[in-house]
Amino acid sequence: MKGRYSALAIARHALTGNRHWPEAWRSPEPRAAYDVVIVGGGGHGLATAYYLAKQHGITNVAVLEAGWIGGGNTGRNTTIVRSDYYYPESAAFFDHSVSLYEGLSRELNFNIMFSQRGQLVVAHSRHELDFQRRLVNAMALNGVDMRMLSREECYARCPILNTRTDARYPILGGMWQGRAGTVRHDAVVWGYARAADRLGVDIIQQCAVTGIRRDPASGAVTGVETTRGLIGAGRVGVAVAGHSSVLADMAGFRLPLRSYALQAFVSEPLKPVLHTIASSNLLGVYVSQSDKGGLVIGGNADAYASYAQRGNLPTMEAALASLIELIPSFSRVRLLRQWAGIVDYAYDSSPVLGKSPVPGLFLNSGWGGGGFKAIPASGETFAHTVATGDPHPLIRAFSLDRFRDLALVDEAAAAGIAH
Repeated sequence: MKGRYSALAIARHALTGNRHWPEAWRSPEPRAAYDVVIVGGGGHGLATAYYLAKQHGITNVAVLEAGWIGGGNTGRNTTIVRSDYYYPESAAFFDHSVSLYEGLSRELNFNIMFSQRGQLVVAHSRHELDFQRRLVNAMALNGVDMRMLSREECYARCPILNTRTDARYPILGGMWQGRAGTVRHDAVVWGYARAADRLGVDIIQQCAVTGIRRDPASGAVTGVETTRGLIGAGRVGVAVAGHSSVLADMAGFRLPLRSYALQAFVSEPLKPVLHTIASSNLLGVYVSQSDKGGLVIGGNADAYASYAQRGNLPTMEAALASLIELIPSFSRVRLLRQWAGIVDYAYDSSPVLGKSPVPGLFLNSGWGGGGFKAIPASGETFAHTVATGDPHPLIRAFSLDRFRDLALVDEAAAAGIAH
């Protein structure tokens, strides 16, 4: 790969004062037409473009981003990677994604800072413990490395948890996934963008799509209207997270998706105190500590549909109150900043991947709050689908047709999670 990062490259550039590092990716003018246009310059769109070029030899590809690379949900999440899903279809997909993440730094020649610190999900009642045992047994059958922990084992993994037996929500045990961890979100975007660019993909920023062009006779996609002119396309892939319904409306059909703001928070930097991901489904909160020392905190999505990335104070208050119940010593920590991403939820809380009702238009949507952990597997399987016209085996269960056939993959009911 031209411009490959290495210790030798660092030493060589140091001799010239680091003045001659090449740009990580080009900023070309859009061509009149491409074989494939990917709408959305986040992790899913860039990963799709990379695998189209690498695995399928399709390099006449453009990735169109309305803002800047990684300025959407990929840069607005809590960076957690895990695969604790109940249904075999979900478990196979997300466990494959974890496997791809494990080798992604070497694959992209870019350090994505994957820290497999494990995730602990605590239980606060006998009923919740029974529910977790059912999940762990099902996940074991699906090949996912989950196991139950006793109350004492939970405290051994995370000593700063609330240890009071008279707490409002006492901790009675939990489940543990050792392969789970956190990844530097910006690094994933930059790594895929750099690798895709070096394979010939055009990454075009500040290029918002304003319309979908279709052939009057066949109804097939012929291109996209953008703020930088008309761009022809043989095939179009849509990977725009919470704005998937907007793009579908441009193409003349509706999606069974609802868009919400999902907030996240970062505290002031602390010395290392939290060495795993700690979460509680009952309390609706999860937390990890970044390499900078800040606590990265997430909770439930806002309770109403919205495209506003500002979020609201009641949701913030609920998440922070739950955090203090889970780890009381954080009560005096100051919040540093807050943000929100716009996420799209399907009615069964599983993604919508594959063909759309419009010939030549493909959908990568419905990830809810779980899109970041899916990026490598999503990119690989979506690229296969766009390149061949047939859904990849790992995503057949997530087609739009499942709503017509009532073949739902309801992880919200099965695994007790919304994403």
